[in-house]
Amino acid sequence: MNTNNPPLPTNFIQAIINDDLKNNKNNGRVHTRFPPEPNGYLHIGHAKAICLNFGLAAANQGLCNLRFDDTNPSKEDVEYVESIQTDVKWLGFDWEDRMFYTSDYFERLYEYALGLIKSGDAYVCNLSAQEIREFRGTLTSPGQDSPYRNRSVEENLDLFQRMKAGEFPDGSRVLRAKIDMASPNLNMRDPVLYRILRATHHRTGDKWCIYPMYDYAHPLSDALESITHSICTLEFADHRPLYDWALEKVDYSREAEGQPQQIEFARLNLSHTVMSKRKLRELVMQGYVDGWDDPRMPTISGLRRRGYTPESIRDFCDRIGVAKRDSMVDMALLEHCIREELNLQAPRVMVVLRPLRVVIENYPEGQVEWLEAENNPENPAMGSRPIPFSREIYIEQEDFMENPSKKFFRLSLGGEIRLKNAYIIKCESAVKDENGAILELRCTYDPDSRSGGATSGRKVKGTSHWVSVDHAIKAKVRLYEHLFSDENPDENEEGGADYKSELNRNSITVLEDCRSEPGLAAAEPGNRFQFLRQGYFFVDPFDSKEGELVFNRIVSLRDTWAKVQKSK
Repeated sequence: MNTNNPPLPTNFIQAIINDDLKNNKNNGRVHTRFPPEPNGYLHIGHAKAICLNFGLAAANQGLCNLRFDDTNPSKEDVEYVESIQTDVKWLGFDWEDRMFYTSDYFERLYEYALGLIKSGDAYVCNLSAQEIREFRGTLTSPGQDSPYRNRSVEENLDLFQRMKAGEFPDGSRVLRAKIDMASPNLNMRDPVLYRILRATHHRTGDKWCIYPMYDYAHPLSDALESITHSICTLEFADHRPLYDWALEKVDYSREAEGQPQQIEFARLNLSHTVMSKRKLRELVMQGYVDGWDDPRMPTISGLRRRGYTPESIRDFCDRIGVAKRDSMVDMALLEHCIREELNLQAPRVMVVLRPLRVVIENYPEGQVEWLEAENNPENPAMGSRPIPFSREIYIEQEDFMENPSKKFFRLSLGGEIRLKNAYIIKCESAVKDENGAILELRCTYDPDSRSGGATSGRKVKGTSHWVSVDHAIKAKVRLYEHLFSDENPDENEEGGADYKSELNRNSITVLEDCRSEPGLAAAEPGNRFQFLRQGYFFVDPFDSKEGELVFNRIVSLRDTWAKVQKSK
């Protein structure tokens, strides 16, 4: 480590690291970890933690581990382990050869627990979970000692070894730390260190029937990996004394270097969604969404399936910063980040979502013109493409109104619009079915209104996108909105309401019969486009097949975040 380098630009965690480096704490090392539980798919909140842990390590020439906190086999699965690895790599981070599991340390954690019993710092308790809660006390009243608190060391050792051997049923006994039942911090009132749980572990099988609790396993796993800065979210602030207690009471010095320091930061709360893994699992298991990677979900796999890029998510995490106080981040900022990226990168194309046929009666039958259209006005280097124009075209249904309002500037009977990259057309009549529904429009065009023509400079208020009927490619399009109607569905749950009551019934609209310009026939899964006037879209990599394109709308064109920033 070059101590002559100037301190890095600081958030409060980097300020702590700067001070540690200045004082040569941990011999100038910076070693972080990202420790997810493999009991579900990662979400955008985890993306913030990933970017923070790996980012701090990289910025300080340090290391970052990926460690799976696999201490609850009843909820864990190899599927989640694999999905977490995929998500971390997709975001652009590499743990190299430093992937670990808390289960790697089960033997050592057990030996450490025996040491705590021998030193009089832990005991086996027969109270039920409900009784432990009752004995724990409240914020204003101290707890009561367990009647089993003063068992002898020999009896505790015998009972704990028999717990490990499987002699007792689940829930009948636990190993507890002996700390202080009168502590003002409830986490220090003899917390549980081990419980009996018979469930097949995805790595250790049925070898163990006792499993360590997070507050015991986490600090010691950090220590065994020589972690220097253990970065957690704010809800663990009250657990920090227990973190430090475990490190103080257990002698791990022969197996590790230094002592980790726990530092807490504010978790990400994103509007119009929920960030609880339990609730996300509930949405999946109860069929409210179509799996963990449903594009409406705030999971990393859901955002990837919707069409978000890793760069846009890293940009979002960088913009929201690192704070000490919880707050709500508007979904509009995440949407702004992907818009800003795709504005320069995404080719523009014309796709009609709800087609209305238009017959241009004075255009020669059988004639096809190939017109030039720019691929991206924000990036001229992307060039242009040819698009076919013919006698029959599709426009959007919403671009025609039989009885227009004063502020309607699209097509109406006797009215005119300009077709993007083409001509001005005038609506002469509308063909209806027996129920009065409009089937098609009959129009005429101004042959000189195309760019360079005698009347090309003629002004009309409206411009519409379109596609040629004979050349159009059929496509399926999925339009997404916020998963929840309410900005903070968790708040309603505090009042007794079910958070699911705020689910947005219009969060997905599927359009089966859209029409696109013919160039999209060459689109491949994973491609992104801007559909003129409609938003940014992603070719779904799972549901699209050759000749059958499925597009997910990533985000609409309306950027509320940018407008708010401009108004400040």
